Amino acid sequence: MSETLLHRPASQDAEVLSSPDVAVHRAAPLARLAFRGDAVAAGKAGAAFGASLPMTPLASNAVGERAALWLGPDEWLLLAAADCAGDDAATVDAAARTRAASLAGDLSAALDRVPHALVDVSERNLALIVEGPRAADLLNTQVFLDLDPAAFPVGQVTRTLFTKAEIVLWRTAPERFVIEVWRSFVPYVDELLRESARGL
Repeated sequence: MSETLLHRPASQDAEVLSSPDVAVHRAAPLARLAFRGDAVAAGKAGAAFGASLPMTPLASNAVGERAALWLGPDEWLLLAAADCAGDDAATVDAAARTRAASLAGDLSAALDRVPHALVDVSERNLALIVEGPRAADLLNTQVFLDLDPAAFPVGQVTRTLFTKAEIVLWRTAPERFVIEVWRSFVPYVDELLRESARGL
């Protein structure tokens, strides 16, 4: 799987920490949709979204600037980059909200009369990019999963805990992870990452 094109550092106050072995940045805003439905609904949703929804547990499917992340037997997180040429935070945020509304409309039209649930969660989450040779080591100070590439390969995604904060953890490259976390928990996660990095 090639590295996703979705996540890029936000232009303002993006750096959480930086060292020769690991760096953490806040990602620019994305359109985010929480989707639930059966296999028929998932097939129609994937066709309308432009990236099929993976049916295999813990899998992801990234196509260009869109991705579908498996969260449960009938639940996915759909991500799409904002359609925006600029780097201004407010402009990108507005573009992400517009993209989410547009995608929700496309999906709802494609799923007419097909039971499903679709919720725009763009404002709920932020993403953190953790990358570098010691990215897995840093995450393992707070995430109690085996992040060896053989156990958690590129493309794998799971819900888990970052100490006390619920996150979605996605490996997008051998030395790159993305943390999806509720916006209200970001300062808590940021500070724990900084503190843990000092101990590496």
